[in-house]
Amino acid sequence: MTGRRALGRRFGWLWAAFAVSSYGTGLGFGAFPFIAILVLHSGPTRVAVLAASGRAVGALVAVVLGPWVEFHRKRPVMVAMDLVRFAALMSVPAVFTLGRLGFAQLLVVSVVVAAADIAFKAAGGAYLKALVPPEDLLVANGRFESTTWTATVVGPPLGGAAIGLFGPVTTVVADAVSYLLSALGIRAIGGTEPQTERTGAPRLRAGDLLAGWRHILTHSTLRPLFLNTIVVNGLIMATEPLLAVLLLGRLGFPPWQYGLVFASPCVGGLVGSRLARRLVARFGQHRVMLTAGTLRACWSLGLAFVGPGVPGIVLIIVVQFGLVTCIGLFNPVLATYRLDHTASDRVARTLTAWSISSSAAIAALTALWGLLAAATSPRTAIAAAGVLLLATPLLLPRRETVPQDTREAAVSLT
Repeated sequence: MTGRRALGRRFGWLWAAFAVSSYGTGLGFGAFPFIAILVLHSGPTRVAVLAASGRAVGALVAVVLGPWVEFHRKRPVMVAMDLVRFAALMSVPAVFTLGRLGFAQLLVVSVVVAAADIAFKAAGGAYLKALVPPEDLLVANGRFESTTWTATVVGPPLGGAAIGLFGPVTTVVADAVSYLLSALGIRAIGGTEPQTERTGAPRLRAGDLLAGWRHILTHSTLRPLFLNTIVVNGLIMATEPLLAVLLLGRLGFPPWQYGLVFASPCVGGLVGSRLARRLVARFGQHRVMLTAGTLRACWSLGLAFVGPGVPGIVLIIVVQFGLVTCIGLFNPVLATYRLDHTASDRVARTLTAWSISSSAAIAALTALWGLLAAATSPRTAIAAAGVLLLATPLLLPRRETVPQDTREAAVSLT
């Protein structure tokens, strides 16, 4: 466990590109809710619709992207998706400068970015599996997770300050530019890349679209992990726009405080991701996922009791620190387990199916929770999500299965 494992120059470029886009995303944390609330004066229902519609329609568009990504070289796909996100996000400040920014514009951009995100992650996971030896996948995923949480610590406070100083679309520009830089970094990786060959007819088939879900739902351990993850992510993300309305609107938190209370606890995510490899080596993947997955369900209810001022800030920081520490530990172990148990010629479709399902669940629950908040209050809706999260550990797999050998030829998808 001593020393830092070297994963090569090409992984270094991939990691650098990931880091740049992660820091851009951190700076742009909550940018669209900020704009919707502070510029377009939207209430909780419209903010929830914005969050839900982008994910839902983006997931629908991504259904056909999974097979397309699978049968194309992954690095050009990643570059293309970065450029798509850059162009879509840059349209927001351009239209805002002309004084024409509206709610519909934010919706369209949310859809495009959501679909591109799913395609990029599918291509990125497949590319990582081909780039890094199996024994180093957890190391690589741990570094990505650490980078994500580091960017989340630094980005939102700076983003909140930038919005206060330079205006509401400043962080959208920063996020857009980060995708352009990421595209340049991925192009710099170089080298050759094998392309998955399609067997049978070259046209898109129903089996191509469904292969990812079929693999997940027929795998005895991936299936419960999948169900647990989409429910947990959906309930956590459904409360994000409601927290924005509660904190920025009703409790009067300034943008920099909003960024601070969600950024500083993300040190816990960095801690969790750095511990992942050591804990797996000692206790095994299954036990770590079961423990971290159970603990991450125990924190969100506390957000329903947040109040104004310093006590509210302290409460959010404590709750978020516990939550993101568990998530930071759980995520890289899950990502590695998923790659280990998926054959190389169906990784992109499996990751796409997983992302589409997660996005659809988040969209549905976000819309539902927006209606619940409108009928009751944001605080009541946040409490309801916290209570339901307490039951999600029941979905986690209780027994570990024997890993399949993903180096064997995959079963025909026809």
